[in-house]
Amino acid sequence: MKKIALVLTLAVLSVMQSYAQKDSTAMNYRRSSLYSLLINHDDQKFAREISDVFRMIPTPDKYNNHDLSVKVVSMGQKLKDTQVVDEFVKNNGIASRMVSRWFNRDPLTGVCDVELVKERGLYDASEFDKELAARSQRGMAMLEDAGEDLIGNSFLVVNDIRYIDREKTGKAFGTAFRILGAVADVALGTNSFSDLGDSMGDMMETLKGFKVNVITHLYQLVWDEETAMTFYRDYYCTDFDQAKKQAFDSHRSKFSMKYIGMQKSSGKDVSFLGVNLDEPKQMIRKACQRAIDENIASLQQNFEAFKVKTPLTEVEPICAQIGMKEGITEKSRFEVLEAVMKDNKVEYKKVGEIKPVSGMIWDNRYMAKEEGAVGAELGQTTFKKVSGRDFYPGMLIREIK
Repeated sequence: MKKIALVLTLAVLSVMQSYAQKDSTAMNYRRSSLYSLLINHDDQKFAREISDVFRMIPTPDKYNNHDLSVKVVSMGQKLKDTQVVDEFVKNNGIASRMVSRWFNRDPLTGVCDVELVKERGLYDASEFDKELAARSQRGMAMLEDAGEDLIGNSFLVVNDIRYIDREKTGKAFGTAFRILGAVADVALGTNSFSDLGDSMGDMMETLKGFKVNVITHLYQLVWDEETAMTFYRDYYCTDFDQAKKQAFDSHRSKFSMKYIGMQKSSGKDVSFLGVNLDEPKQMIRKACQRAIDENIASLQQNFEAFKVKTPLTEVEPICAQIGMKEGITEKSRFEVLEAVMKDNKVEYKKVGEIKPVSGMIWDNRYMAKEEGAVGAELGQTTFKKVSGRDFYPGMLIREIK
């Protein structure tokens, strides 16, 4: 199949360049899609709590949520290498399920649509439908464009969370709180501080010892020219077609995931500040979400395919809604990209570089506000120009090494 020239409508370019309002917290631009999965170990302490809080962790806002119905999988064996994860991904047909989600495929009838493709691709819906109905070259070009810039940028992260037992440390802190409570009561002639000390002591024994290490494995959906052509020709149907339904169900192995790499969290201690001691799961979630966010940020920095683009929200000063959760430090550097049309193909042209302003990096990590972290109230990170010409809101930035 001869490669069709990539075409985007002027409406798409207009959308990509026109969102300048500061209060638009979710500016419209093309995001990669992400499916997050937990491998849970039922034999470990806090297994149920870890599973519960993982389901609460939202998809990072720089990605589209591409979760499937299964979010947590119980597995007894320790994931010592990638082979176990690879076999799980392959044996459960995750690639074909991610493709099905892209086209809203009905498992009973096999009927598909392109509503999600239109929505995430920022296409004009009526124009897209008209071109596809006419089976025009332009319509096919839109599908190819969507495949390259959207479907092909679908990722799976498999998180293996391991609880680290530090109960002895927790007991030491718990004892300290009980002693402080007793001393306060002796000095004031009350019993209230002992009760409070006992309560906080019990909680500290439970939570102070809570620490996790998270290994995150990253996969990318394979959506090349051959895969796309086979899907549209042999499996895609808008009305019930028994032959195409059976063909897809029988050839799920035709779809695959490519292993990109892995990252292990540092397992560093998480602050208790901001944690409600009446809600133990809050600390567990904080520890798990901070570790997962740390891994996601490292994977973005280390693997080109997983890097995200973020729009500038304003340019006087230069700001973007990205921060410490994404691993930004004073040493970070970003290229500024402008979407341009060349030979009916959208390309991202580098027009400059920026770097964060010292003291103006947004701490957008989970519960940063509750713990009173420096920079948590900023709402966005402020940058200064390193090189380049004038920038405008809606231009995209991408981290560079």
